[in-house]
Amino acid sequence: MSEIPAKATESEDPSGGARAKSSGVLAADAVLAAGAAHDPADRVTGSAADRVTGGPADGVDDSVGEAAAHGDAMWQSSPPGSIYDYIKVASFSIGPDGLVDQWSLRAEQIFGISADKAVGMDPIDAFVDPDLRERGQRKMAEILDGREWTGVVPFRMPDPVPGGGRGEQGLAEVYVMPTQSLDGEKAAVCIVVDVRTLRSIETDLAASQAIFGQSPFGFLLIDPDLRIRRANHRFSSIFGGDPDDHRGKGVHDYLPRPEAERVSATLRRVLQTGESITDMHVTGFVPGSEERRHWSINLYRVHSGSGRPIGVAWLGTDITARRAAAREAAAARRNLALLNEAGARIGNSLDLETTARELLDVVVPGFCDLATVDLYQGLLAGDETPPGLADGSAELRRVAFSSAVSDAPFAGSGAPVAVGAVHHFPFNSPCADALRTARPQLIPGEEGGLVQSTLAVPMVAHDTVVGLAQFSRTKGSEPFGDRDRDLAVELAARAAVCIDNARLYRREHERALILQRSLLPPGDPVASGLDIACRYLPGNASTGRPSEVGGDWFDVIELPGHRTALVVGDVMGRGLRAAVAMGELRTAVRTLALLDLEPAEVLSALDEIARGLGTPGGVQQATRAARRPREADLSEVYLATCVYAVYDSVTRRCTFANAGHLPPVLVEPGEPALMLDVPPGMPLGVGGEPFEEVEVELPEGALLALYTDGLVESRDHPLDEGLNAFVGALTDPSRPLEDVCDHVLNTLDTHHGEDDLALLMARVQGLPADSVGDWTLPREPRSVGRAREHARRQLLSWDLEPLVDTTELLVSELVTNALRYGEGEIRLRLLLDGTLVCEVWDSGLVQPRRRRARDTDEGGRGLQLVGLLSAAWGSRRTPRGKTVWFELPLPDGETGLTDPAEALLSLF
Repeated sequence: MSEIPAKATESEDPSGGARAKSSGVLAADAVLAAGAAHDPADRVTGSAADRVTGGPADGVDDSVGEAAAHGDAMWQSSPPGSIYDYIKVASFSIGPDGLVDQWSLRAEQIFGISADKAVGMDPIDAFVDPDLRERGQRKMAEILDGREWTGVVPFRMPDPVPGGGRGEQGLAEVYVMPTQSLDGEKAAVCIVVDVRTLRSIETDLAASQAIFGQSPFGFLLIDPDLRIRRANHRFSSIFGGDPDDHRGKGVHDYLPRPEAERVSATLRRVLQTGESITDMHVTGFVPGSEERRHWSINLYRVHSGSGRPIGVAWLGTDITARRAAAREAAAARRNLALLNEAGARIGNSLDLETTARELLDVVVPGFCDLATVDLYQGLLAGDETPPGLADGSAELRRVAFSSAVSDAPFAGSGAPVAVGAVHHFPFNSPCADALRTARPQLIPGEEGGLVQSTLAVPMVAHDTVVGLAQFSRTKGSEPFGDRDRDLAVELAARAAVCIDNARLYRREHERALILQRSLLPPGDPVASGLDIACRYLPGNASTGRPSEVGGDWFDVIELPGHRTALVVGDVMGRGLRAAVAMGELRTAVRTLALLDLEPAEVLSALDEIARGLGTPGGVQQATRAARRPREADLSEVYLATCVYAVYDSVTRRCTFANAGHLPPVLVEPGEPALMLDVPPGMPLGVGGEPFEEVEVELPEGALLALYTDGLVESRDHPLDEGLNAFVGALTDPSRPLEDVCDHVLNTLDTHHGEDDLALLMARVQGLPADSVGDWTLPREPRSVGRAREHARRQLLSWDLEPLVDTTELLVSELVTNALRYGEGEIRLRLLLDGTLVCEVWDSGLVQPRRRRARDTDEGGRGLQLVGLLSAAWGSRRTPRGKTVWFELPLPDGETGLTDPAEALLSLF
């Protein structure tokens, strides 16, 4: 029998030991229970149990120990809560015959044999292996001879089924105490402890001690009174002292009162419900530091071996650094989101004020509570470069203000500045210093004011300061930090670049508009026999967005004989390129109109010019290139539509030619508006097709409208719908033309969008019959005198006596030239309107040519004389010959007339 070292002692007084009564085993159990409460060895074991359970071995409170001291422990009705809840201890007694005569309930639990079977058994035969029974019998004899014995004995459970094999193996520590029966015979009481349970408890205690003592987290055991029963070294290293110094303290000794109340309520809830608490955040301070600390606390209820709650385990982790990192990460995410939002919202408009407001919409209230933007006044006035004086005190205009707490103007240092007001910062002010150095300045708030602090951030674009942004936080908000400063600089820089882009766009756009308007007729056009009204609107002008220059144009050109050319055209595309092309075409139209060509001829020549606009070599190079097969470069193709009309105020007839343009609209008195059927032809720049002419007689008071597609077509309204709406708007042509134009634009306002538009309206007012003198003269020398007589008589009837002599002289020269160089009969016509026009018609095709006569020549000075005495003169072809004309201004008392005698002398 292998036996762990044991010792045997002989009782000094065998009869003086505990005498077994009829309830001897129960008495032994009671003694063990009482001894566990008082024996020092048991108290050591109890402290080990403390390490296992987190509480004392003697139960929940000290009252149990007092009861045991007075011998009342055996009457304790509640679970004892001692170490015997964890270890397996049993007792049984052996009679004088060496057989079991008493068997306790705990013995039943350990060995699994009921008392009725165990009583009368030989413990050596029942529990000891056959190999060890001989030694066991010797030991039993010694015990029955009155010797005490203690040792560790291997044992096995009896076979559950006879012959079924060996039972379960075990190891027991046995303490045998000799006793005497009532008859004085020697017996023994055996106390048995399951060694395996003890080894398990030792392992658990060691593991518990390692976990508790070596844990990198603060570990507390808190009793039901919410007092610390045990603390580990990690906890004491944070709050000072030794672990034992914290025994008996509560959460109020470590946390501020509101936080301690919250934690105490949570501890009570855990004790009552048994529900664990995970990652509860607690805030407080540690001794010797003013820094606020944060901990993550896990709480769970701890039970005794009998399952009774004996306290709460507290496991705490310092998360101050983690919280700080989380705040930094949250701030970084917030700043990144703010930058993303700024990138999406700032710069959507090419307007300076709108861009400034977009910046404030982003930062208030996400970044600050109040904000303003000031831009240099010179920047808004359109200067070439932003003006910034060296002292930073140049004039600025407040263009935007936003507040999340108040609608009052921003109240920084000095008087409040309203939006739109012009101001400047004092030289020594932080704002002026920020503008001067191009670096942000942190300005503390005033005492008693709303603002806690302000960041004055210069708005820098391309190394140039364009303005100043101020971001303010009210008192009670988080103060500005370095990260906030960097974010403010980035936001201001992004807005500054967008503002600078808007400034450049505004400058270029204004230049383009100036160019375009300079290419349109200045003021209100005046025409003979017509009442003119016109309108031009750049693209987006009615939508509130920045207007865009385009290629639409109109023109009113005075022609000889009180005739007028009406032109409306549209270069495809928008922007400066289209405006420049429009200017070139308009100049070409005016040049061709002065040649007094027919409308179809004007458009044909204009088509050739448009084809040459995108070719360096001009029209001829473009014509040659068009004959060679190649891929067209659309960026160099200029296409335009144009309608050209010539109105004669004497006959009230109008000749139209159209190059792919929308048809003119005519409104006759008392009739609905209608679109004239003018063949559209091909757009200018296409080439290859001739243009047709249509002549229409216009009744007195009729209204003629020429327009571009921007008036009647948009993305939301198709062309047919717009044309019908335009025709329907011309319902009352008798109203003043200016009112008619306004009515049309107001009616079709929803149709106007991105494209620019031009509208030219003319009311027919024919030349009265008494303002026209018309005579036909035979081809004979006497016709010269007759022509002078007709002219004198007509001028006197018009009360133009001051013009009689000059007119007679010039009529005589033109009629003489018609007789000498012309063909067919001669026609003389005088027209009176704003000026006096004299026309001499003949059938000859040879145009008169003015030349300089030598001093010795007797003739050749007639046309020179006409040029000297008239305001203008010229000749034009007609279907049946030619017409030579001159024009004289009417006497108004201010314009002096040239003396014919002096003009004749100047020729020599």
